[in-house]
Amino acid sequence: MSQTLWQFHGGLKLPGHKALSNREPSIPAAIPERLFLPLQQHIGIASRPTVKIGEKVLKGQLIASAEGYVSVPVHASTSGTVIDIGDYPVAHPSDVDARCIVIEPDGDDVWVERRVPAQCDLLGPKAVNDMIRDAGIVGLGGAGFPSHVKVNEGVENVVDTLIINGAECEPYITCDDRLIRERADEVIAGASLISRTVQAKRCIVAVEDDMRDAYAALEKVLIGDIELAKVPAIYPAGGEKQLIFTLTGKEVPCGRLPIHIGIVMHNVATAAAVYRVVHYGEPLVSRYVTVTGSVVSPRNMQVLLGTPVGDLVDQCGRPDGPPKKVIMGGPMMGIPVQDERVPVIKTTNCILVTDALERGPQMPCIRCGDCVDVCPVNLLPQQLYWYARAQDFDTAQDLHLFDCIDCGCCAQVCPSNIPLVQYFFFAKSEIAAEEEARGSADRARGAYESRTARLAKDEAERARHLQQGDIGESRAKNDRGQKKAYIQAAIERTKAKRATAREREGSPKDNATVGPDRKSTPESNE
Repeated sequence: MSQTLWQFHGGLKLPGHKALSNREPSIPAAIPERLFLPLQQHIGIASRPTVKIGEKVLKGQLIASAEGYVSVPVHASTSGTVIDIGDYPVAHPSDVDARCIVIEPDGDDVWVERRVPAQCDLLGPKAVNDMIRDAGIVGLGGAGFPSHVKVNEGVENVVDTLIINGAECEPYITCDDRLIRERADEVIAGASLISRTVQAKRCIVAVEDDMRDAYAALEKVLIGDIELAKVPAIYPAGGEKQLIFTLTGKEVPCGRLPIHIGIVMHNVATAAAVYRVVHYGEPLVSRYVTVTGSVVSPRNMQVLLGTPVGDLVDQCGRPDGPPKKVIMGGPMMGIPVQDERVPVIKTTNCILVTDALERGPQMPCIRCGDCVDVCPVNLLPQQLYWYARAQDFDTAQDLHLFDCIDCGCCAQVCPSNIPLVQYFFFAKSEIAAEEEARGSADRARGAYESRTARLAKDEAERARHLQQGDIGESRAKNDRGQKKAYIQAAIERTKAKRATAREREGSPKDNATVGPDRKSTPESNE
């Protein structure tokens, strides 16, 4: 299907090494002895455990709930028993541990009861998006952004184009290629479902021009107005902004999102996962993973989330000789694995075993400008490196540091072997830490100011009450004084009346003799 394409700036033509793993059909990976399911498998807030140690769970059962809007739940990858909830190794550039739910499988792989709508094709946007959210689906191309957030943005805004991204541009990785070949109908049906949900005017499924078998598989199952597109196999053609420009000629403005120019993008594996939750009630508990490089039998595997990396290397045949480096992801953007207990998570697309990525010692920058020529985002990597190294983070941000997609093109061509991406990652991490500290300080200051204002208000209220109490007491004293005066006046009036009465009748008291044996009476004086 012919289509006008645009060429983004920079990029690299890299050896693909795809044939190592994409020739054979995928196979299910064996259920491991332990599953390690991190609570943080996505961009956003980590999930919260809903199970306890010792609890038995079924495959697909909710074991951790989403905490907030930009968060997704986690489900048990197989049936078994929760044996621990604690910190374990995870794939992270800083080689840190993270909170995980550990499940000991029982080997039965029994599903929890799954609920499927009676008429899937008649579901409204909210119902579909709720199912996507509850299934824990995230961007399976590697970014890990919660899919329901993207879909909801599409529902709430006008969507001109929905792009389903099958451009697998990084060397060695072929999991999307095999998924498309084996489940093209699910990819297309999922794309159609998402397109209907966000009411996109146009839907494009894009693959690279060297993915001929995948393209042919998609062609056979096309439905409706869905379009197919082949894009040049230039790294990083599968980057979100790069693919949008290639297909539409539109640039996503700095600091903005694709939805701001009417575009929504999802990965082909995400589309297939959406199809499976709507039609089969399956939450996201497994994914295709490429295991390749120096292993004996490189191939794609259908892997339960939480499976340790070492188990997959063993199943594909651990190479002889000295230990090789294990990388989670591809050679350009992957993360070195220091502990093979590190588990496969929702964003894991490849396990690369190799020692061919070692580079020479770092040398001073020679200002050749090669990094500028290949940057797909039109940045100035050389200057970013200087300011990141000098920890002048304000200037680095002024040079659009956060537009960097960490593709590694600059480091790949650097003749001085400078690990540019590592410097950029360091700068981003430091800025994020500073902003978090600033945010904490602002929150603390806000809490202090709020408390001070509250105490001042309470003090003013107390003073007002005291003032009102003094006035009330004064009034009470006046009232008591007035009452006493009134009584005294009444007594005086009574005395006066009695005196007047005695004067009229004559007072017997003056003539009376008072003694112990006599009464003081008028008769006694006769």
